[in-house]
Amino acid sequence: MILTIQILVLLLAVVAAVAVVAARLEIPQAILLVLAGVILALIPGLPTVELAPELVLLLVLPPVIYSSAVAMSWNEFRFNLRPISLLAVGCVVFTTVAVAAASHWLLDLAWPVGFVLGAIVSPPDAIAPLSIARRMQLPRRILVVLEGEGLANDAAALILYRFAVGAVSARAFSFAHAAAMFAAIVAGEILWGIGVGWLMLRLRRWVHDPRIEITLSILTPFLAYWPPEHLGGSGVLATVTAGLYISWNGLRLISAATRLQGIFFWDFLIYLIEGMVFLITGLQARTLIAHIGNESIPALAISAAIVSVVVIVARFVWMYPATYLPRWLFPPIKRRDPSPPWQSPFVLAFTGVRGIVSLAAALAIPFTTTNGQLFPNRDLILFLTFSVILVTLVGQGLLLPWVIRALGLAHAGRRERRGDRAEAYAARRLGIEAALERLDQLAAERDLAENVVQTIRARHRGRLKHIEHSSDGDDGHKKLAELYAEIELLLIAAERQRTNDLFRGGKLKDEARRQIERELDLREAHLANQRDKE
Repeated sequence: MILTIQILVLLLAVVAAVAVVAARLEIPQAILLVLAGVILALIPGLPTVELAPELVLLLVLPPVIYSSAVAMSWNEFRFNLRPISLLAVGCVVFTTVAVAAASHWLLDLAWPVGFVLGAIVSPPDAIAPLSIARRMQLPRRILVVLEGEGLANDAAALILYRFAVGAVSARAFSFAHAAAMFAAIVAGEILWGIGVGWLMLRLRRWVHDPRIEITLSILTPFLAYWPPEHLGGSGVLATVTAGLYISWNGLRLISAATRLQGIFFWDFLIYLIEGMVFLITGLQARTLIAHIGNESIPALAISAAIVSVVVIVARFVWMYPATYLPRWLFPPIKRRDPSPPWQSPFVLAFTGVRGIVSLAAALAIPFTTTNGQLFPNRDLILFLTFSVILVTLVGQGLLLPWVIRALGLAHAGRRERRGDRAEAYAARRLGIEAALERLDQLAAERDLAENVVQTIRARHRGRLKHIEHSSDGDDGHKKLAELYAEIELLLIAAERQRTNDLFRGGKLKDEARRQIERELDLREAHLANQRDKE
């Protein structure tokens, strides 16, 4: 059934109501939205809402992945590339094989069908776990690994999914051909993503209009995702690459006004998308129940329990060797990156909840194979996928705060954040000192009046005091407002350049850099507004 405007408004109202309840109960909104969707789906008389897989894979997934990639720190992503790759690729492949083997031997599914199911349920969703992890103040590295895995695992899973569905439809599979195709897809999508990121940044700098720039930013994930997906890839890796490229280079090429407006716009857009998707995920319960209405309930429950246990256990089995074995085999890795305590891989293993990508992939399974026969066990795969999502998202999601406290990791990142604040404090001081140095140069180059220089210098010295919890100075001379704004913008540029140099030199973390960048953007926007009013 096509969603009407009335149903859409009703769903938005449910999302808002659940958000209020989730905030009061301190439960991730995604969990309550799925449960609310299931409850609404079971109420007789309400219209059936079916999720079109193309809607998720072609319209929902690209902006969500792109937004996460832009928010990701390239420096931190690169430093943690080994654990991210081992989870996003290694764990996905391992889980796919484990589920395929269990479903073949225990559920009597054919091997190709088992691989389809395994590829569908292999990629974890990081939205709910990350909201809990941030609230519980876990160490920054755990958050980065979770974010990085969430960006890349969908690509590996969807590529495996395409191979598995093709094997079922054509009843033929070549490992050598699949491996070569996988390598070609990865290389091609990375190059395409870099090209899209480069092109869109140049276009955005050329138009120099926040409204057009934001429009181009909306088009970016679709331009990165659709062509590779149409040519047989996943599109996810290209979108991630484009987002990371823009995250790294956008500081120099995106205007302050665009960043300020874009941050609000993208936060709101992703909030609505994620809320609607999780709610509609729960609403699929009615459709799934109708599809398996003639099946044995005890047999379905046992099958769902088996697959859910295999999915959860496989992540734990993979996590510890992936964490410690490289350090044991390669001493340079251990010297550069010492082994973490056992609690860190445990909490990472416990965050393997499944979400909307798995459901969309299951719904996208074709009804028939290439020879016209019905796709084997399609309804069973749909039911098992939905069951895994419920078990992991609701079960593990609700238990995750308790697990974090039991492991002693709650607030473990406080000391780390104190260090980040000290780092940001030092960077602010260096940035303001760079602005004062630039002010002296401008005074000599332009022969500025002493009262102008003293006023601006006093303001920046006041900012130094403000950093040390003192009040900031203010200038009230309206006659010098235009000149003051011009000089202030040049000083902001100097401060921004110094902050960027510290960040690129590895002396400033990305989170602190973004905080400083936002402060500079706000100052620049404030000056621009004052100049426009005069």
